[in-house]
Amino acid sequence: MAALGWLTPRRRPATARSVLAGEASAEAARKSSQEVAEVSAAEPDFPVLGDERAAAFFDLDNTVMQGAALFHFGRGLYKRKFFETRELARFAWQQAWFRLAGVEDPEHMQEARDSALSIVKGHRVAELQSIGEEIYDEYMAERIWPGTRALAQAHLDAGQKVWLVTAAPVEIATVIARRLGLTGALGTVAESVDGVYTGKLVGEPLHGPAKAEAVRALALAEGLDLSRCAAYSDSHNDIPMLSLVGHPYAINPDAKLRKHARKLDWRLRDYRTGRKAAKVGIPAAAGVGAVAGGTAAAIALHRRRR
Repeated sequence: MAALGWLTPRRRPATARSVLAGEASAEAARKSSQEVAEVSAAEPDFPVLGDERAAAFFDLDNTVMQGAALFHFGRGLYKRKFFETRELARFAWQQAWFRLAGVEDPEHMQEARDSALSIVKGHRVAELQSIGEEIYDEYMAERIWPGTRALAQAHLDAGQKVWLVTAAPVEIATVIARRLGLTGALGTVAESVDGVYTGKLVGEPLHGPAKAEAVRALALAEGLDLSRCAAYSDSHNDIPMLSLVGHPYAINPDAKLRKHARKLDWRLRDYRTGRKAAKVGIPAAAGVGAVAGGTAAAIALHRRRR
């Protein structure tokens, strides 16, 4: 049995240095728990559980979804032979530029929007909705940012409503919101009569200041207190919307928004590279785990009509 002695752990007397190390570790753990408690006391949990007068508003492109929903939709339409390769190349370039720059190009968006208004004219709203359901599964579901999805889920778990706010067509935005389990969506509204598109917009695209006005109107209708609401976006174009609420977040921010957010001490999160952006007091509850009116539909429906 002596030969097996090496298998039996030996008890060794604690040295003064090991005793000191153990005591230091215990003291550090005690202090750490105290600091955690102090931070929790100084910064209450957010979202606030059961606060029915609070809600969250999320931009879509590059905030909830990588890239632009509009261009992903165009890719699905091309697959269905709704338009030609030349048009696909143009949309592919716009999408590539968007992903590399991380910001919206007003010229690109205007071009797409103008095409959409003429192309959707005469087509049924139900057709666009049906196509959107299929394309979400094919191209959009895998491009949802898990980190942003978790932020939205934190609000839902707290019993709050969560809305998408986007320049994309409201029909497409509504499909995405429903698939993510969100409350609903605010999007660009294309005029329709008896379920058929007229080729006109109701008002203007939901972009920039228009988003803030939409949020303000919804808050009034829903009886929300905007000072208790949160808004999330990647773009400086959405500063009006972010400034409207009491809890603004910059998600995957462009350079202008990042600078503005740091100046005003807004919370930041960046999910694009796996690295964390500069942390500005984002609540633990919101960081759990790793969620242009009518453009893409326009091209497809134009070709299909022919």
